[in-house]
Amino acid sequence: MGRSGVRGERPRPSGHGGAEARAGDLGWDESLYQDTGGAVPGPDDRRPPGHRHKGGRAKRRRGIRILRWTAGTLAVLVLATAGAGYLWYRHLNSNIKTDKLNIGEHRAAKPTPNAAGQTPLNILLIGSDDRNSKENLKLGGHKASVGAAPLADVQMLVHLSADRTNMSVVSMPRDTLTKLPKCTDPKTGHVYEATVTPQMVNGSLGRGGPGCTVATWEEMTGIHIDHYLMVEFAGVVTMADAVGGVPVCVDANFVGRYRGRTTGEGTDLKLKKGTTYVKGEQALQWLRTRHGFEDGTDIARAKAQHMYMSAMVRELRENATFSHPNKLRQLAEKATDALKPDEGLDTIKKLYDLSVELKKPNPKRMTMTTMPFVYAGSRVVPTPAADKLWKMIREDVALDGKDKKKSTTQVSDDPAAADDKIAVQVRNGTRTATTGAVPGRASAVQQALIGKGFTLAVSDRSASLAVDRTVLDYPSDDLEGDAQAVAKSLGIPLSSVKKSADVSGVTLTVGADWKTGTTYPKSAAESDDPAKSLDKNQTQNGADGKQCMHVQDGYTW
Repeated sequence: MGRSGVRGERPRPSGHGGAEARAGDLGWDESLYQDTGGAVPGPDDRRPPGHRHKGGRAKRRRGIRILRWTAGTLAVLVLATAGAGYLWYRHLNSNIKTDKLNIGEHRAAKPTPNAAGQTPLNILLIGSDDRNSKENLKLGGHKASVGAAPLADVQMLVHLSADRTNMSVVSMPRDTLTKLPKCTDPKTGHVYEATVTPQMVNGSLGRGGPGCTVATWEEMTGIHIDHYLMVEFAGVVTMADAVGGVPVCVDANFVGRYRGRTTGEGTDLKLKKGTTYVKGEQALQWLRTRHGFEDGTDIARAKAQHMYMSAMVRELRENATFSHPNKLRQLAEKATDALKPDEGLDTIKKLYDLSVELKKPNPKRMTMTTMPFVYAGSRVVPTPAADKLWKMIREDVALDGKDKKKSTTQVSDDPAAADDKIAVQVRNGTRTATTGAVPGRASAVQQALIGKGFTLAVSDRSASLAVDRTVLDYPSDDLEGDAQAVAKSLGIPLSSVKKSADVSGVTLTVGADWKTGTTYPKSAAESDDPAKSLDKNQTQNGADGKQCMHVQDGYTW
């Protein structure tokens, strides 16, 4: 990774005056960082009559506003604290290590601006388990992991709406299976070919760096990602220390290993029932814990991470007033050292500008959720509901359901061929985790299509898939109109028609939502309310401070 202070650095005015002028342009109050005995003047700081201090009350008010940081996500905290150290512009810029945003072959399309010319902002937060440093090894565990490729064990997409009124945060489980794209390592030039079979998504980080994780997300979701922010184990600890702790809650006395064990899977986290402020290694342990929370899975860990992030937001908005210049300096130093952003965020100025945007939404309009999935053995795979979620984000639809606009699918500009010229393959996807596939479903729907004039329809009798919602896939833009014509003939909503690289022609997979009949049931049609499409157990509101993680039996003391 290159250091932004060396690569691409623009000439800057020499001397202290240049830094002061630049700081003044951004509204920074230099007097806050001068030697005042560690205190910021307050309303009780009386001066003799007639004494006039440059800037007066207006400057003091502005200084207090500058020091009162609020944030929208964990990334916002890091960005805002980085901005607090603007006086060390050159020094802090040299701390920032950057890498390429996307090292894949393709980019997702940029969103269309709204009527006001505004566009959404999408940032991928990546938590790396890299153990190739003494600090990370101490916090991350096993020596056998030294030298291994890092894994992206935490992946969260932060979507800021175009009008900046709401924010959505979506976690993807680390063991999600997907085909990883072709990526080229920007440092060595080594090419990682696209995988033929699905792999765990967290392996994308070891295929040339975070730019490959971004490429994987863009190919999976079709969402254009503007930036990424990556932090390692040691970075989480230093930042948690810097902010003084974050409140988290458990519904019983909790210990991170099964009762009586001192080794094995789990963490050394130990908490009393109720709310505890965690920081340092405790914060890291909270973010890594899954054994003992909820159902003990990686999904439970994502829920705990959401709770941590939303608690940090509330804590900052209510209590974060930093009155000591040295503390601000430490925050800035730790933030720039811990963060590894993409090359588009290579200066403090850019990080600060980004933080201003991200902290605009009120926590009440902040929704955190987990990608809809089903288990595939011990791993997970996205469901059609995940496609709907990605579509809502692409279309900038708020996940809390409070927007007036709804997610809509446009009729394709591509004209459909004649019905008897459209080849359609029908597959049976009615199998579920608890029931077998309904016999003859593919053939029944195939015959219905033939009766409607789609005489080239065939059924794949060998396929027995598990799909919770019927989906119509097409491989290329010139077949979109054909796929929509098939959907219309059967009453399937256009939102279930999607482009996919996994099919070679128009392919209809009859899901578990359509086990009988030859017309798609109205009751299975997608809801227009985005909030109803999310798993309530995995969805949190940023302003809700009453949630506690459920502790499993055997993990109490």
